[in-house]
Amino acid sequence: MRRPKGTTRLGFENKNGQVVIRRTSKLGTDHNQYIYILRCKHCKTIYGANGSDIWERRCPKPKLDCRAGGGKPGIG
Repeated sequence: MRRPKGTTRLGFENKNGQVVIRRTSKLGTDHNQYIYILRCKHCKTIYGANGSDIWERRCPKPKLDCRAGGGKPGIG
C-alpha cells in the first residue's frame, strides 16, 4: 500500500475545518480513489469522501446547522 501524502494524511485539516480520521478499504466514486472518513471540527459530523476531494470538502450539514456546512453529501 502506498504511503498517504498531503491531504490524505491522518489528521490533515483543510481550510474548512474538515479533518481526516482514517482511510477505508472501499473504492470511492472518483477514478482510482479510496473513501476517507472525515470529521467536521465545528459540528463533529463524520462522513466519507474521495481522497481527491479532501482539500476542498465542506461539511455535508446545511449551512444553518454548521458554519462549515453546505457541502456535498458524504459517500460510503
